[in-house]
Amino acid sequence: MIQYPFDPNYILTKKRSLKRELLRQENLLEKKIAILSGTTVGELKSVLEVFLLSYGIRPVFLEGDYNRFYEDAVFDNPELKEFAPDIIWINTSYHSIQDLPLPGEDRDSVNKKLESELARFRAVWNGLASYKCPVIQNNFDLPRVRVMGNADSWLPSGKVRFVRRLNEAFAEAAENDPSLLLLDYEYAAAWNGIDSFSDPSYYNGYKYGLAPTYIPFVAFQAANIIKSVFGKNEKALFLDLDNTLWGGVIGDDGLEGIHLGYEAPSGIAYSDLQQYAKDLSRIGIILGICSKNEDDIAKSGFSHPSSLLAVEDFLSFRANWDPKPQNLEISAKNLNIGADSIVFVDDNPAERKIVRDSGLSCAVPELSVPERFAEIISGAGYFEVTSLSGDDLARAKMYKDNLQRKQSAGSFTDYDAYLRSLDMKGYIGPFKKEQLERVTQLANKTNQFNLTTRRYQPEEMVSRASDPDTVTISGRLEDRFGDNGIVSCIVANRTDDVTWDIELWIMSCRVFKRDLEYAMFDALVKSVKEKGGTAITGWYYPTAKNKLVSDFYGSLGFKKVSENDQGTFWKYVIPENYSPMNQVISIQ
Repeated sequence: MIQYPFDPNYILTKKRSLKRELLRQENLLEKKIAILSGTTVGELKSVLEVFLLSYGIRPVFLEGDYNRFYEDAVFDNPELKEFAPDIIWINTSYHSIQDLPLPGEDRDSVNKKLESELARFRAVWNGLASYKCPVIQNNFDLPRVRVMGNADSWLPSGKVRFVRRLNEAFAEAAENDPSLLLLDYEYAAAWNGIDSFSDPSYYNGYKYGLAPTYIPFVAFQAANIIKSVFGKNEKALFLDLDNTLWGGVIGDDGLEGIHLGYEAPSGIAYSDLQQYAKDLSRIGIILGICSKNEDDIAKSGFSHPSSLLAVEDFLSFRANWDPKPQNLEISAKNLNIGADSIVFVDDNPAERKIVRDSGLSCAVPELSVPERFAEIISGAGYFEVTSLSGDDLARAKMYKDNLQRKQSAGSFTDYDAYLRSLDMKGYIGPFKKEQLERVTQLANKTNQFNLTTRRYQPEEMVSRASDPDTVTISGRLEDRFGDNGIVSCIVANRTDDVTWDIELWIMSCRVFKRDLEYAMFDALVKSVKEKGGTAITGWYYPTAKNKLVSDFYGSLGFKKVSENDQGTFWKYVIPENYSPMNQVISIQ
């Protein structure tokens, strides 16, 4: 009932019962969220909670006083310090701009006002930097009243132009600060219609920055940003074919009979969806096919002269007559991803229901007409971007390389011989400055090989990398099939003169059991010994997703010291003559 596109009035009236239902979930990730106010936020907070719970995040809120976001950020704030937020949301609107230009005001004066407004918000962002957490900042909706009509958009003193310049300056600030994330309030207002979105009667009466009907829309945008920060995005888009990626049934109509392309109205919507899928692949989203069809006939559809996609764009292509949940499960296993990280798109409501009811936990958008397919998938925020690294852009290729490795492994009966055939090179060492964004992203998104389930902000990684009582290790793995990028990292802290405790150890499941785990441990032992250490300890905190590493410490020779409701505690005493465990990766 809260899946996009949702009924906002239903969410507003049923938010308490929805919250009670969603709180019954297990393994909720608790996060502390501070909302600093430029407008009234009570209802916004309640709806945000519902969306976050639907993503498996249980929020604990601190709500700032009305219109005190500047004071809360810039001046000493004991309450906010004690709260120690994981996310701060500065909820502002057009009404938060203090000094707008006057009609006819000269360019120099307008520029000074713009710089003054920017300086005020820079002071807010700088004041919040000490909390070492992401800051979500609304940009601004456009003014409802245009004194100079259309000229408001281009004359230097036009309020519309001023707001757009301010929004562009915010965008540049976010581009240069990985901890600053923008909620696009201007887009939200434009999408829903400025006239109804910012209905002045609600601001005049209740200091709402928007009409209540649109509170769920904005809360949903904030929830998408937050779930992306904490690694809750989907990774793959799987698509049906007939009447989804093209109009018509290729098995019946033939290649010439399907509708696709921008030359005819009946084909435009399908080309739009193909373009959207192609664009997603460019930012690292895995594409797959899951269709009831004959394989060769299904593949022939991509030879259509207007097809924007090719068979090679899909890392998984399953066109057969098996149940679609079965095909999705097999595809997820082959790609080494969770089925719950797949978005499945099918025009057939019966097939959508079968997949929804299968227990795979795939996301299944409820579609309407083909002209809205791409719009609905995009609007649902499945693939919300909060950072975009080189490894993200290359992710699809990395998964493709991994499939080639699996195929190669099938020709070997000796696993060690297979590993040696990969000609692996490991680039292992302390965190470098240029790696910190990727390392932070990896820590926040890795769920299966994650021993302590710690999540980090970029500033925390910076402080770990520069702390003499902390060992940081990152690992990048290359082989004859390609570069996997940075796929593992360790953070370990000195606890006494001879003992170092593993605060974080994560590794992408793409490279698990290829001996990189041994190479990383060898590097950790070497670093600890160089600093006079003789022992390493570590906790394993179980979750629903990290069971595959439940005895990982034991496999390295750690001894279990204790156990409680939260997890197990392990200790490793470094032998005097430690022998490296990695035997197959050439360390660079």
